[in-house]
Amino acid sequence: MGEIISLTFNLYFSKFLQFFLPFLIAGITIGLLSYAIYLSFPLPVQPELNAPPEELIEWIFAFFSNLIARGVLSGLVSWVVSVVANGFAVKYASDNIEKGEANLSASFNFALSKLILLLIAQLIFGVLLVIGLLLFIIPGIIIAIMFSLIVPSIIIEQKGVFESLGRSKKLVSNRWLKTFALLVILGIISLVVGGVALVLATPFETVLPEISILITNVISAFVTPISPIAMTYLYYAMVAREIPPPPPPPTL
Repeated sequence: MGEIISLTFNLYFSKFLQFFLPFLIAGITIGLLSYAIYLSFPLPVQPELNAPPEELIEWIFAFFSNLIARGVLSGLVSWVVSVVANGFAVKYASDNIEKGEANLSASFNFALSKLILLLIAQLIFGVLLVIGLLLFIIPGIIIAIMFSLIVPSIIIEQKGVFESLGRSKKLVSNRWLKTFALLVILGIISLVVGGVALVLATPFETVLPEISILITNVISAFVTPISPIAMTYLYYAMVAREIPPPPPPPTL
């Protein structure tokens, strides 16, 4: 586990701009599009308490309609852009690991070509994860571990949607604790940086919400590449365990 973390940071820092800039652009894109969505679906002004019931009902309907539209559209934008960015990071990390070099545009185009597969696989994983978390949390943790290598399976091995689910499950089998420990470490890093971003962005929340979103996404972009890089190294560590050891030398 220490070796995976060490290799992850070594690769990230040696190719910092190549990993950081795409995630920075992704974060800015998400922030700007989310702000545009907020402007397109403004929340109506609350009527007076003594307003007619019809006006209150109309306000409630408009309020929740726009609020739901904001959440759904912003979530879709964030999901699609994040999936492309993560696919890019896995491909770029994989090429560096296997070939010692990688091409930014080629990695991005390759991730874009796998977008539909990645979205469908992530959707299935997300539904299973939510169901698992609702079933007393533990099944959700198991599902998160079981399907943690979906993206490397699609990007590196070019598996299909259901093949990637089965492949991820096979790779992490009998190595659950290692995978869980890595996910916990990555989660802690994300939570710490996310907390810092939230604190710095809070003063702008009511005055300049667009600045608040951008600050959060820019700060998060510093650590977001770490997770896909680490999962790529974990993938290779799991694949290496599948290779049988060489036979012992013949005895004289």
